[in-house]
Amino acid sequence: MSADPTQVLAFETDCHIFDGCGFPAPGLHSFLFEPLWGDADSNLYFNKTMLLALLGSIIIVGFFWAAFRRPKVVPGKLQMVAETGYDFIRRGVVYETIGKKEGEKYVPLIVSLFFFIWMMNLWSIIPLAQFPVTSIIAYPLVLALIVYVLWVSLTFKRHGFVGFFKNVTGYDKSLGAVLPLAMTIEFFSNLLVRPFTHAVRLFANMFAGHTLLLLFTIASWYLLNGIGIAYAGVSFVMTIVMTAFELFIQALQAYVFVLLTCTYIQGALAEHH
Repeated sequence: MSADPTQVLAFETDCHIFDGCGFPAPGLHSFLFEPLWGDADSNLYFNKTMLLALLGSIIIVGFFWAAFRRPKVVPGKLQMVAETGYDFIRRGVVYETIGKKEGEKYVPLIVSLFFFIWMMNLWSIIPLAQFPVTSIIAYPLVLALIVYVLWVSLTFKRHGFVGFFKNVTGYDKSLGAVLPLAMTIEFFSNLLVRPFTHAVRLFANMFAGHTLLLLFTIASWYLLNGIGIAYAGVSFVMTIVMTAFELFIQALQAYVFVLLTCTYIQGALAEHH
């Protein structure tokens, strides 16, 4: 296997079982890519994940622009698909969590987040790309920080400083003697743990899913030699099964991310009791 940790390929194509080479297991090198432009040492570069994120953004904007640039009362196929997706997030997530009156202004943000994350996840199973952008922690982290800043600012705006303090600490005088301990736990949970878990939940699922897909894909190729061909067939079937399962997980993780976002917004807007 190549010693270069930034190789694009996850494994050597000339390595098979019984050839005297070990199994080229996926690892951190499978998530690192050589710069397409610039120098990695200077931290000023453009690589595959950045390209996929840019292309994904263009695809999403282009899709909705094409669908709604000339909206019709009787929608065409493209407009119908776009309206269905938009309406699902608006009614099934935003309205159900925040409410129609308060939630309407946040619909564009939540719809954008959902489709952006879903597209970033989908790159994992698209030929030539075959890499989920959200398996790089920086992307989920930035998205989670956007939500975090929105949540904090909304809470301050709606409740003021005292109300914000009560909101993030779960202040409830009926707790009596355990109130200080409960407030401390809630404070650290909301202000420190919440954005971390919001980002890591998406990152960890996409990281693990991509690793499993790589594992079965590499195994299918590695076992393709001699008697190992029989096992290669089993591994290939598992690759197909995992790809189908990953399709479900990709949509689910985008849904969970925006659902939690709406929950945080609802908590910021709700009156403290």
